[in-house]
Amino acid sequence: MRIEGNTFIVAGGGSGLGAAVARRLVAEGGRVVIADIAASGAALAETLGPRACFHRTDVTDEAAAAGAVALAGAQPGPLRGLINCAGICPAEKVVGRDGPHRLDSFARVVGINLIGSFNMMRLAAAAIAEQPAEADGERGVIVNTASIAASDGQIGQTAYAASKAGVIGLTLPAARELARFGIRVMSVAPGIFATPMVEAMPEAVQQSLAAQPPFPRRLGQPDEFAELCHAIIVNPMLNGTTIRLDGAVRMGGT
Repeated sequence: MRIEGNTFIVAGGGSGLGAAVARRLVAEGGRVVIADIAASGAALAETLGPRACFHRTDVTDEAAAAGAVALAGAQPGPLRGLINCAGICPAEKVVGRDGPHRLDSFARVVGINLIGSFNMMRLAAAAIAEQPAEADGERGVIVNTASIAASDGQIGQTAYAASKAGVIGLTLPAARELARFGIRVMSVAPGIFATPMVEAMPEAVQQSLAAQPPFPRRLGQPDEFAELCHAIIVNPMLNGTTIRLDGAVRMGGT
């Protein structure tokens, strides 16, 4: 799939991993709709110039998500892709000091990370399916963001791990269903990355996290996530699977 001249939606593109993807796509000649609930997305779009625009988007809201897809469809280049990066990662134990895990907080994490990803995927896929196919029959690609927590979930991550396991579970059946339209579906499972969430932690905690990957022994950089997304977009044989991007780290259970 070509990037130059085509349009892509980056959900959660206002910061962190999504912002790096938006920058990379614009640098490669693509057009980007940054779909984010935060105003930082508007600031980034202004910085990136005329080939980027912002749509305030709560990914769990059908109308807001549809608006982002409609804006992408109005761009000069055809809509060819969606990169889902919107997500949250609060910490809460199944049974903590204040009692059992709140049901509403569990539902909120699953709602944003899993249902929000599916909401954006289903609407974007319907729009991409209406585009003319490229010479090889391909119409587009969807990249969802999972996490190594899907298999290596830590204490306090039940909601987050469950939501990301759901994202991985979406990948193959969605790829099989959308194959008839020439749309690929992939997921990336990042390890420990230098995102705003991690950078807000105490320095000692950041150093401890950075020391865990066997190699490279550091935090992953958002640009490295964007590099993998770029490789997925341009390589038509990458379809229906999840790639771990983690420096070989395997999180322990204590």
